[in-house]
Amino acid sequence: MKNTILRMILLFVALSTQAQEKKNKNAHYEFEVNGNCEQCQKRIQKAAFSVTGVKSAVWNIESHQLSVSINEEKCSLVDVKNAVAKVGHDTDEIKATNAVYDKLHACCQYERK
Repeated sequence: MKNTILRMILLFVALSTQAQEKKNKNAHYEFEVNGNCEQCQKRIQKAAFSVTGVKSAVWNIESHQLSVSINEEKCSLVDVKNAVAKVGHDTDEIKATNAVYDKLHACCQYERK
């Protein structure tokens, strides 16, 4: 009887430990963000840094790639993409609203897909 209870407890502990996902405190990601110029670059990077947990954010004007380092215990990649979309820039997953996009300066209005 005691052995059965002990086995059940060990099984429960093993399963619950596996179910917990470890969050990376220094996760690196790169994804596409549409934009055209240095104004876009500043806006995109500022939006990314506005998310708690973002450690670095660099948007490359030529490649349209945003490289970010985040603490996954404090934020997710979707949080960063949402923040960028809220300032008018489409990402690979999340699109900016037309209302926000239309408010961008003329030189910042990239060709939307």
